[in-house]
Amino acid sequence: MNPATVLLLFVFAYFIGLLVISYFTSRNADNQSFFIGNKKSKWWLVAFGMIGTSLSGVTFISVPGTVGKMTAGDYPFGGFEYYMMVIGFFLGYFIVAAVLLPLYYRMNLTSIYTYLGRRFNVEAHKIGSLFFIISRSIGATARLYLVVNVLQIFLLADLGVPFWLTSAIILLMVLLYTFEGGVKTIVITDTLQTSFMILSLVVCIGFILSNLNLSAGEAYSTLAAKDYTHLINLDVNSKTFFLKTVLGGMFITIAMTGLDQEMMQKNISVDNLKNSKKNMLTFAATLLVVNLAFLFLGGLLYLFAMENGAVYSQIVSVVNGTESITNVFGFKDAAGNVTNVMGDDLFPALSLQGYFPLFIAVIFIIGLISALFPSADGALTAVTSSYCVDLLNMNEDQTKTEKQKKRLRMKIHLIFTTIFFILIMIFKAINDKSIVYLIMEVAGYTYGPLLGLFAFGILTKFQITRKYAIIVITLLAPVLTYLLNYLVTENTAYRIGVELIIINGLLTFIGLWLIRNKHHKQVVSTL
Repeated sequence: MNPATVLLLFVFAYFIGLLVISYFTSRNADNQSFFIGNKKSKWWLVAFGMIGTSLSGVTFISVPGTVGKMTAGDYPFGGFEYYMMVIGFFLGYFIVAAVLLPLYYRMNLTSIYTYLGRRFNVEAHKIGSLFFIISRSIGATARLYLVVNVLQIFLLADLGVPFWLTSAIILLMVLLYTFEGGVKTIVITDTLQTSFMILSLVVCIGFILSNLNLSAGEAYSTLAAKDYTHLINLDVNSKTFFLKTVLGGMFITIAMTGLDQEMMQKNISVDNLKNSKKNMLTFAATLLVVNLAFLFLGGLLYLFAMENGAVYSQIVSVVNGTESITNVFGFKDAAGNVTNVMGDDLFPALSLQGYFPLFIAVIFIIGLISALFPSADGALTAVTSSYCVDLLNMNEDQTKTEKQKKRLRMKIHLIFTTIFFILIMIFKAINDKSIVYLIMEVAGYTYGPLLGLFAFGILTKFQITRKYAIIVITLLAPVLTYLLNYLVTENTAYRIGVELIIINGLLTFIGLWLIRNKHHKQVVSTL
């Protein structure tokens, strides 16, 4: 049987398993099951399943690929530099557990953006939800595009399957198993998918170590000798300077987890605050280990490739009179040209082009699919939930029956599936391999206003009584952030990196401070 056919059979069997789980978890499901799992989720299941959601295909493919980057100081990182951001993530989870989770449980929220409506006004509620829907839709579809593109290039293109059909089938799979159960189903399926992702990680590391006849310690020493393990970037001007990477990672976690409906709807589906905190901190500690393992795998992939004939080369190009040098890593063809498999292409190329045995290719595909689904199912469910609860005010709507509300929610779920498909096709049209790292920067613009808005609400007692003032400030802050970033890049040697989200949040906070109502300091009693 053709190896590609074998791999596709495993993908099909995997999906059937998800449908079976969905069938049992979605029986008698209602809107509250879909939105927050009826607050009956087990904390340890949520913690384990969130690993898959947090990692996604970006971590599974891109993070290992960054290790062999020969020049430090810009995205996508280099060596083990990415781990500085992971440490920032870890610190951010503690802040989310200590500050935001107690607030959400005390207010008994279904959507976390309801807080903004109670703290400020309905316009703040709506704009907060809208920023989330835009942010999560773009981010989730970029991650989906990355994985679907890998499947297309290395597996399905030779079978004559067009990209649009691959994308449509993947989204249809996600739609089918989340359509009824929502969060109630996702908590279980994410646990299964995280298990397969970690299994794939461990098996691939074990295989390469065995193939190279190295122990883990010997492999690390070899990587260190090749400067693949450098951890701290001390160049203050670079995007990956360690201090701003740690701080940026911390605020990214606060915004993209603590202020993100997708991530928090799983946390607030846990039965009580104490267990939800256990979930968050267990999840944070586990991510430290798992991300380090992915970086170690990345180093091993480069060692394995070099043992099997891969080489570094350089391509010199001249654009507008300026000479630039691009590092290329890969295998020589018959003409002596090097086919670049650096970065995102390395793991898929080794797994699916005959360098690894078939059983490792199967493990890789299962791990890849396991990385794909958690980032897609949660996002699709979360944007549907936010649209229904925040923009349509479904929970408070007394004019519709529960059956009518459920029918409307399903229609919106289908609409967002279509929007996701359109966005994936746009990313395919752009066809830029650096698009995932561009999304990291875009997140700084879209989550920054949420960071500033929540910070102002929690850290001050001032009200904003001008009706549309919050909307103006939260839309103006990203524009000013973009202009500042442009001016700094064009006129100085300094490069703004992940601290972009801090700058955006700070500008939002300052703008709200300037328009605050100084004579109305009482905060609503729900706080």
